[in-house]
Amino acid sequence: MLIDLPPQAFARHDETPDGDFYRFERLVTHIDPGAVAAVTQLYRQFLPAGGAILDLMSSWVSHLPAEVAYPRVAGLGLNKTELAHNPRLTERLVQDLNEQPELPYPDDFFDAAVICVSVQYLTQPVQVFQSVYAVLRPGAPLVVTFSNRCFPDKAIFAWQALDDMGHVRLVQHYFEAAGFGPVEVFAHQPKGGDPLFGLVGKVPDNS
Repeated sequence: MLIDLPPQAFARHDETPDGDFYRFERLVTHIDPGAVAAVTQLYRQFLPAGGAILDLMSSWVSHLPAEVAYPRVAGLGLNKTELAHNPRLTERLVQDLNEQPELPYPDDFFDAAVICVSVQYLTQPVQVFQSVYAVLRPGAPLVVTFSNRCFPDKAIFAWQALDDMGHVRLVQHYFEAAGFGPVEVFAHQPKGGDPLFGLVGKVPDNS
């Protein structure tokens, strides 16, 4: 639980099971091409080529750089059909992180993890970030990206009450509460296009 926020901050207008809301596939991108390119550039910068990647809250596209090979990309999401359409995934798992924030992978298993334009829907964000921390190897990054778009009925109340910089501070808090090292913040804010914010925190490497 976040220290400074009451439990109702993580409630939502629509508290029906997320599996019901996402039972029909949405084979669309939720940000514009410029924002997608910004996501891909962050991945190009921080995801190790040849590494094992965990794509959380995954869908039909992962925005990974096309020229980089990742022999293992594990996609965990809510819609089986969307995951099946994603050609970059080497394995697929349907799991609702709001119902089950613990991840079914061994500790120190992945070289990087990503959460793309979905962090606003997490009702137990610190628990999820702690679970990601556990399955990442020392020094591995978690790359979280988001814009100003969302499904209002499913985004937590805290997210809807904050502006862009408030979203950045909130996600920074998730990283810090889960034990990640210093967080780097990136912003893509074009005139007339979707903004894209990226936060990157790494598991401390004490070796």
